Amino acid sequence: MRTNYKVAIALMTGVALGGMAIEGLHAQMKPPAYIVIPILKIKDVAAFKAGVVDRPNAAANLKAYGGEWLIRSTKFTKLDGNPPERLIVLKFESLEKAQAFQNSPAQKEVNAIREKTTNSLSFIVEGYAN
Repeated sequence: MRTNYKVAIALMTGVALGGMAIEGLHAQMKPPAYIVIPILKIKDVAAFKAGVVDRPNAAANLKAYGGEWLIRSTKFTKLDGNPPERLIVLKFESLEKAQAFQNSPAQKEVNAIREKTTNSLSFIVEGYAN
């Protein structure tokens, strides 16, 4: 009978320690970060397309920083107000990775072309850590 109690106590202790460890890991998780770029107006379509949309190695540069495209579209269903001409949303594991991508030489060049050829916004927003 005493062996059963020892096993039960050991099992409950293991469950409690496991639960505390999982809770600690959740507390350490960083929320994802998103770079949001609404293109309000494209002023020079050809230059924008060549320098931003059709840029070679864009996917490789994004992936190198742990990013992925979530939205890259010109198709909208209007609800309230006027949607932008184009919307880009990029997802990163953390705010630090999004900022590193934004500060990369390749992305700085893309941003310079985008700023010259469009009226647009660009910002990073933190998501919700599950």
